[in-house]
Amino acid sequence: MSGPGFWEDTQNSTRVVKQLKELKSSVEPWELAFKKYQEFLEFAELLKPEDTQLAANLMRDLENVSAELEKLEFNTLFSGEFDRNSAILSINAGAGGTESCDWVSMLLRMYSRFSERHGYSTSTIDILAGEEAGIKNVTILVEGGYAYGYLKAERGVHRLVRISPFDANKRRHTSFASVDVIPEIEDDVEVKIEDKDLAIETFRASGPGGQHMQKTDSAVRITHLPSGITVQSQNERSQHQNKQTALKILKARIYELEREKKEEQLLKTYDAQKKRIEFGSQIRSYVMHPYNLVKDHRTDCQTGDVNKVMDGGIDEFIEEYLKKQKLKGKSENHKDA
Repeated sequence: MSGPGFWEDTQNSTRVVKQLKELKSSVEPWELAFKKYQEFLEFAELLKPEDTQLAANLMRDLENVSAELEKLEFNTLFSGEFDRNSAILSINAGAGGTESCDWVSMLLRMYSRFSERHGYSTSTIDILAGEEAGIKNVTILVEGGYAYGYLKAERGVHRLVRISPFDANKRRHTSFASVDVIPEIEDDVEVKIEDKDLAIETFRASGPGGQHMQKTDSAVRITHLPSGITVQSQNERSQHQNKQTALKILKARIYELEREKKEEQLLKTYDAQKKRIEFGSQIRSYVMHPYNLVKDHRTDCQTGDVNKVMDGGIDEFIEEYLKKQKLKGKSENHKDA
């Protein structure tokens, strides 16, 4: 950064400054914790038997530092290339009709509340309402550090069991919805997309109608012909803005697809997404009747506090999954060695 001409190259300087901030955010908290640890040792040597109040204060401060260290240790689980990035999260209704559309609405609220708890901002990129109630599918952008690192653990089918509010006979229903998460790709990541490979359509954005209904074809749908990937955006004010947003999502999806091909994980991830969204393929079950239980089938982590989970309290499920994946990676590396 101190070299001649560094600030003249705006694109490179922006990339390097961002990299520096990321490195500092990783290193500085550990350095601060170690400094506090050394101070504890110095104070401990000066303690006398009668200094009970000072000893109590030191213990309280030590517990706070321990809690900070646990958070820092957890952050080491985010070792993926894009774990620090923002996330593009999509939810799609599966088997279950109106019930599943309502389930999508519930999941959208759950992830919105989770984002609020972590200080992330959310914005809706695309949404399609259900025919009677709820949402058929929705795509949101979750912006903030490590948003993708956290939310990538949510990719898969989510199953709900409850007494249906849409059934006059109050029978128990099972609903399914799939969640897909990809990282937001920065502009400095090169993804080659040629104009001849794109089919671009415009249409009138769907909405509740009335005086706020859009009168122009501002929504944009883009299909990448070689891969068959289709994305759309309809929540921006202009056609140009929707096109830019759709291109950003397309870029992220193509990059993710190519990365998975290189890592030979295409079958594991995208074939899994092609499964029918129904019984037997879920990663997590949310049971509200005849008992309360949320269980992650990948880790066996479970809780009876369904209301807390639906209010965004999914951290324990994400943490258990990431820890298991980390241990699995270490085990595989050990076998290779």
